[in-house]
Amino acid sequence: MTGPDGTPDTQVADAVAGNWVDQSAPPWTRPYLRLSRADRPIGTWLLLLPCWWGLLAATLSKGAFTLFDIWIGIGCAIGAWLMRGAGCTWNDITDREFDAAVERTRSRPIPSGQVSVRQAIAWMVAQSLLAFGILLTFPVPAIWLGVLSLAIVCIYPFAKRFTWWPQAFLGLAFNWGVLLAWTASTGSLGWAPVMIYASGIAWTLFYDTIYAHQDAEDDALIGVKSTARLFGDQTATWLKWFLIATVLLYTAGLVVAVAPLSNPLALVIAIGGVWALGWHLTWQIRRLDITDPGRCLEVFRSNRTAGLIPLPFLAAAHFV
Repeated sequence: MTGPDGTPDTQVADAVAGNWVDQSAPPWTRPYLRLSRADRPIGTWLLLLPCWWGLLAATLSKGAFTLFDIWIGIGCAIGAWLMRGAGCTWNDITDREFDAAVERTRSRPIPSGQVSVRQAIAWMVAQSLLAFGILLTFPVPAIWLGVLSLAIVCIYPFAKRFTWWPQAFLGLAFNWGVLLAWTASTGSLGWAPVMIYASGIAWTLFYDTIYAHQDAEDDALIGVKSTARLFGDQTATWLKWFLIATVLLYTAGLVVAVAPLSNPLALVIAIGGVWALGWHLTWQIRRLDITDPGRCLEVFRSNRTAGLIPLPFLAAAHFV
């Protein structure tokens, strides 16, 4: 199947079945939207949800939710879509040779010939500039945090070449929104957002280890490192430790955030969401079969639900 200009129009192997990109998007846009993973929205959710964790924790600590906080939430949503797209495009540019050697990824736009590297670079720059325009509407400290995050984003695709813990670098990048949204709302950082950020990193280690098990055999053949390969048959044990760290660090962050309010009920409600998240992660461990790539992808995708769980609890805590 080819596009109108004669280039291949190939659905990516792990795209969501019947996604809007493959079904409805104009043919000439599809390779670029696939570069941005618009056909696989889970990554955008996993980048956005920590932003909303940080925002709602910040407004809870202030005891108020303003119109500007609403814009922060909207701006983070748009920015997450754009920066996830830019980051994935960068990842595909740097990993194009690895992707061509792995069954699941060789259908991505660059190795399959849907776009050239030069076209991918132009698309990455366009997305980044749009995201930067949104960032400029935030307070100056948040703008600087956003700029600093680019260093981690640039390093992440190379991490699998020099460390068995590339998932940790992904965690640093994907949860930066906790710090940014908190700072945009309150004007400064503190221990509460740092602990929630650390919780998000543990959560990323949890879900991206599951994700990496899809490619463990191919990664071993081409020399790509990952926590999935590092943990092997001990993955379930490591996931339990990441689960515990996620829940305890998130709980500690909320205690620090809500303590000034002297409102024990608000704290109990907020923490209830964190423990509900923990139960969902427990279910994921029980559901997981690391020898079944399809099950790994299914469990990985369920982390959108996991990340959404704390939000209604945090919102409800504002009203008590």
